[in-house]
Amino acid sequence: MHPLFNEIKSLNEECGIFGVFGAPNASQLTYLGLHNLQHRGQEGAGIVSSDGEHLYQHRDRGLLSDAFADPNDLKKLVGDSAIGHVRYSTTGRNSIQNVQPFLFHFLDGDVALAHNGNLVNAVSLRDKLEKQGAIFQSSSDTEILIHLIRNHIKDGFISALKQGLNEVHGGFAFLLLQKDRMIAALDPNGIRPLCIGQLDNGAYVVSSETCALDIIGAKFVRDVQPGELIIIDRDGMKIDHFTEDTHLAICSMEYIYFARPDSIIHGVTVHNARKRMGRLLAREAPADVDMVIGVPNSSLSAASGYAEELHLPYEMGLVKNQYVARTFIQPTQALREKSVKLKLSAVRGVVAGKKIAVIDDSIVRGTTSKQIVRMLKEVGAKEVHLRIASPPFKFPCFYGIDISTRAELIAAHYSVEEMRKIIGADSLGFLSVDSLIKAINVPDRGDLSGLTVAYFNGKYPTKLDDYEAGYLASLNAQERRKRKE
Repeated sequence: MHPLFNEIKSLNEECGIFGVFGAPNASQLTYLGLHNLQHRGQEGAGIVSSDGEHLYQHRDRGLLSDAFADPNDLKKLVGDSAIGHVRYSTTGRNSIQNVQPFLFHFLDGDVALAHNGNLVNAVSLRDKLEKQGAIFQSSSDTEILIHLIRNHIKDGFISALKQGLNEVHGGFAFLLLQKDRMIAALDPNGIRPLCIGQLDNGAYVVSSETCALDIIGAKFVRDVQPGELIIIDRDGMKIDHFTEDTHLAICSMEYIYFARPDSIIHGVTVHNARKRMGRLLAREAPADVDMVIGVPNSSLSAASGYAEELHLPYEMGLVKNQYVARTFIQPTQALREKSVKLKLSAVRGVVAGKKIAVIDDSIVRGTTSKQIVRMLKEVGAKEVHLRIASPPFKFPCFYGIDISTRAELIAAHYSVEEMRKIIGADSLGFLSVDSLIKAINVPDRGDLSGLTVAYFNGKYPTKLDDYEAGYLASLNAQERRKRKE
């Protein structure tokens, strides 16, 4: 296993990408779009614009408002097309070199590139490319695509891009900008979301989520489908493919946790899906309690569904501090435990003397859950029953979520009862995989669910390539037995 891929933090967002083609002040619109995608990454932000002749770039670390703190930085990004990116690093270190969009200068024209997701064969491809003489400016897996394009450039840019996209594996949504066109591409399983919108003046917009279309007043046109290559230029939008061997398997964590509740992904409103997860959880794991509370913010939709189904009062028992800068929270266990109190507070007057059902979206390590239970008991909660609106997270994600080994996944090592004891809850219940699929109910799912649920059942939609050996080693004999149960 490559050292880059061993570091685990927590369940973190991946990235957000956004692009506009054919609108005045494209960089300002891109800034607004990225603002609505900030939940997808807080480590860095950047925009590249084009005026039809030249590409202009600005990028920096931190939140979007930090990266563009000087208004002149945005003003310099002239032109009527732009692409932008907010970053959470799944691979590659948090340095300025890794902040996207990347901008490459070639004699035959400049190219900017932004990416959401993770390439599972990045290490072996990079190794091969370096042996061929390629020089990398960053430690990000995104840069690999540009080298693959250059390898085939004699066939023309679009053909070279298609060949490059067939060589990379994993979950990816790419957005490219040249001086006179914007190109979007989605992996053959559509693991990461990507959609297209249109402004009143006919300009096209590409975004990771529909909530970023709303802020600039763009109308939703369509989702980018698996294996598609969308080319947008002065003549309009052309839909092409780099492969026909496709199968929709969108990441279920988008619906459970990542996406904003007001986004619509493949025809499903995220809030509604979460509410249904809560309702089905109430049927599968009811609790004899006085009230239901949700862990803010991503679990509130599921908590309201759970309460409605059991005709219980839905209360605000936990309050989130909206002003915690993630960058200051150090990834050591002792500091992580303290950081939960920075983020969340229990409402004493609501929970004291009561039996409570707490709804959360997922359990990764169990650290946060343990802290929440302890916090509620400290302010006088009589009983705390923890309910999770997703199945136990037993297997790693290799497609753009920062969990690529099983070492820290509590559900990979303990039974539900053992987890309950560790966390300190009076009871613990999870949503089943079948109910999760039923709750999301992707309309264009084809003959299967249309979802990646590998994190719960270990069935991955793609080969694992560079991760395969490390992953198999982590499935020891005991765990293999568990898997068969």
